[in-house]
Amino acid sequence: MSDDAAMAARRRDGGAIFALAFAVRIAAVAWAAGRFPPTADGTYYHRIAERIAAGLGYTWLWPDGVVTYAAHYPVGYPGAVGALYAVFGARPAAAMLLNAVVGALAALAVHRLAIRAAPRSRALPALSGALVALHPGLVAYTPAVMTEGVTGSLVACAAWASARARERRPALAPFALLGLLVGAATLVRPQALLLAPLFAGLALLGAPPGDGARLRGSFAAGAARRAAPVVVTVVAALLVCAPWTARNCARMNQCALVSVNGGWNLLIGADPASTGAWAPIQVPEACREVFDEAGKDACFGREARRYIAEHPGAWLGLVPRKLAATFDYCGAAGWYLHASNPAAFTEDDKVALGAVETVFERLVLLCALVWAARKPAPTPGALAAPHPDDRARGPSLAQRALVPARLALFALGVVAALHVHAWVGYLALLGLALLQGRALLRAPVLALSALAVLAATAATHAVFFGAGRYALVAFPLLSGLAALAAARQSPEQPRAGAPHPASGAPSAPPLGRGSNDELL
Repeated sequence: MSDDAAMAARRRDGGAIFALAFAVRIAAVAWAAGRFPPTADGTYYHRIAERIAAGLGYTWLWPDGVVTYAAHYPVGYPGAVGALYAVFGARPAAAMLLNAVVGALAALAVHRLAIRAAPRSRALPALSGALVALHPGLVAYTPAVMTEGVTGSLVACAAWASARARERRPALAPFALLGLLVGAATLVRPQALLLAPLFAGLALLGAPPGDGARLRGSFAAGAARRAAPVVVTVVAALLVCAPWTARNCARMNQCALVSVNGGWNLLIGADPASTGAWAPIQVPEACREVFDEAGKDACFGREARRYIAEHPGAWLGLVPRKLAATFDYCGAAGWYLHASNPAAFTEDDKVALGAVETVFERLVLLCALVWAARKPAPTPGALAAPHPDDRARGPSLAQRALVPARLALFALGVVAALHVHAWVGYLALLGLALLQGRALLRAPVLALSALAVLAATAATHAVFFGAGRYALVAFPLLSGLAALAAARQSPEQPRAGAPHPASGAPSAPPLGRGSNDELL
């Protein structure tokens, strides 16, 4: 097949993946729209969106008739839903449709990332995209008027933007786009801001494209070149949030980047009787007479930090429970549908969907473990050939010790994936990846972004509290990573005309005219 034909085939594959993902999600919406009203946090998102659509802003109407400004929940999702309600009417089906479109974009984004990870294969990118398109947990969660699925999709799109930024260095505009996407995700889920410097850093790994000679200079100049894209990304993300931050400063009697619930969540996660998941908050005595929304959140945060400082061991002892609540069993879709309408989605239905979803997610974890356990392939031209004396001496003691360490972690991960405590398997996946050492830095953006999101999710909910639906944020990228278990681990292809890392000679375009950029 010629390069042009291969490129056209990949574009068709991407369109087919998006169409498949959208079709199954629209089918879920058509089935659920008239049956499942908003529930749990979705009730609040729906009501806030209704008020925004009516021109009342992000305010709350209390039972006594008092209206106050609010910012407990992040504004991004109810704001987007409110815009749709203003056009189409305050019907939850509009929010479900938004979820379907954004969810389908995640499948397309993962397909594009997988093309860069396996540039010589057509089947592997298609498999990566299809795993996201047909993920039972993601598809069945589409009717939920909730934020986790949308956040996971925005994060996958941001990872795609990171890959494009890597290919277009030293241009800064792609990093600004990356920052805008992370900023949008931050308005939906504030902890996504952690990904701005991480994803910018991923884009800076590897040899820069273009003429290497013109990039030479002093150490200070090199440091500035590497810092500038990270700064641009972070600043762009913060600029997306800035208008809402200014609103909070003016209306909430306290500045907050996006929302004022961090203190609530930290206090819930610092309860010594916690199961690791959400629980009704135990209001400290010091906060009982604080009624201002932002002030109460600040009070809760102070009391939580005081408890953590006084009982660090007890707080750290809660971490395994929190990770278990997040990663052992998602079941978000079944939980939401059953809570919304138990008659239309019974307990048996919930258990059956949870079983299918769990099997799928454990298989994804097993495949990701296989990818991480494989010996990384060397980057062509990136490392000098070993000296004959080095070959004669053989591997060092540290290198030999890595073999049993990899085997032990892989075995631990496999056992955990087949057992109730999958959270141990996800940590084993991160450990296996780290044992790749510097070779991990040459991994494709799909793999690195999946690991970054997994690590950020684990760290966030180890601090606050866990819930199975929070793991949904990592599932699109992890599903794409799982497909790479069948691929030959090789570095991403350089952009067309980019110098070879060792020789400086231009490389041939891997996919035909131009480069992966032409695939978007």
